[in-house]
Amino acid sequence: MYLKWNEQTITDFSDENINSLYDQGFLFGRNGKGAIYQTRSLRIDLSKFELSSENKRILKKTEDIGHRTYDLPYAKYNWEIGKMGKDFYTEKFGDGTFSANKIKELLTTEYNFNKLFVYKNEKETIGYSICFENEEILHYSYPFYILSPKSYVFNPNTGMSMMIQAINYAKENNKKFIYLGSAKDEKAKYKLQFKGLEWFDGEKWSEDLEELKSILK
Repeated sequence: MYLKWNEQTITDFSDENINSLYDQGFLFGRNGKGAIYQTRSLRIDLSKFELSSENKRILKKTEDIGHRTYDLPYAKYNWEIGKMGKDFYTEKFGDGTFSANKIKELLTTEYNFNKLFVYKNEKETIGYSICFENEEILHYSYPFYILSPKSYVFNPNTGMSMMIQAINYAKENNKKFIYLGSAKDEKAKYKLQFKGLEWFDGEKWSEDLEELKSILK
């Protein structure tokens, strides 16, 4: 599922060390406390970010969806959250991609992630994202949401709206960067639309999106 060039397990969880590792293309993973992996990471330099007309259009079409953030471990965890995540990743990526038990572990223990984005519409909670946040960075990761809702009509812009709201949150909270995971293949091209986007080529950060698009073909 992941493009991994290097893997480590860290014991130094200081902001300085984590920021340095993220700047070298590493991201926190879910294979154990302190597990990080180096990949073709994507991030937005938030000093250069502003909403595009397309971003604004997405937010307009999903104006009934809002979010709140909670510290992890999450005291309100229940089995329905794990089921939502498992069902989402099974439908999107196949059986065994993400178990309900792993989601429970990430949300209820002192793991690598410390912030939960909870997304709601006017009727109910519709999605989550399991993130890492410190003073300088936000790592937006492991989003999932209801794909077959019973009490409302599914909005196909839900996933993109969740990501844009997290980007806005990072900008409004004076982060330097928001990390959007990796760019493994052409399925990641939707992440390339944001102003200020950079990608890690294995040695340095690049703003050459045409080169990246050619790699992702």
